[in-house]
Amino acid sequence: MRFERASNKHLGELLIERGVIGRVQLDAALEYQKSNKGVLFGEALILLGHATEEDIAQALTCQYGFPYLPLANYEIDPEVLSSIPGNICEQFCLIPIDKIGKNLTLAMANPLNVKAVEDVELLSGCTVQAFVSTVSDIRSAIKRYYGSA
Repeated sequence: MRFERASNKHLGELLIERGVIGRVQLDAALEYQKSNKGVLFGEALILLGHATEEDIAQALTCQYGFPYLPLANYEIDPEVLSSIPGNICEQFCLIPIDKIGKNLTLAMANPLNVKAVEDVELLSGCTVQAFVSTVSDIRSAIKRYYGSA
């Protein structure tokens, strides 16, 4: 599975163009990422207070063409929720939001996580379509629909 970029620009460049961050914040986030292995660039910007989760989610939308979906007022059908166990949702920070036939739509904090998509496809027997949402929105939805694990 490969993801085609809708834009050849890096996340940092897109955020600079949108006026979210400047060069100083970009360099600080790259430095933070370098010294904290496993931290994603967008995550570094959020941790440093240079960008919001929504800024990152919307930039990912521009970069890869994934639609952005805020979950706060979104109602999810219990039958859709039954297609993926809550612990998998928590593990990969995703939540199923719609199912039509063999197509399952997920809201994901990191829609580029190929392992998460493959695992969900295996578990559900469906083809996954990913939307971008924020970590906070997804965690709130998981808590709301699955309860706390």
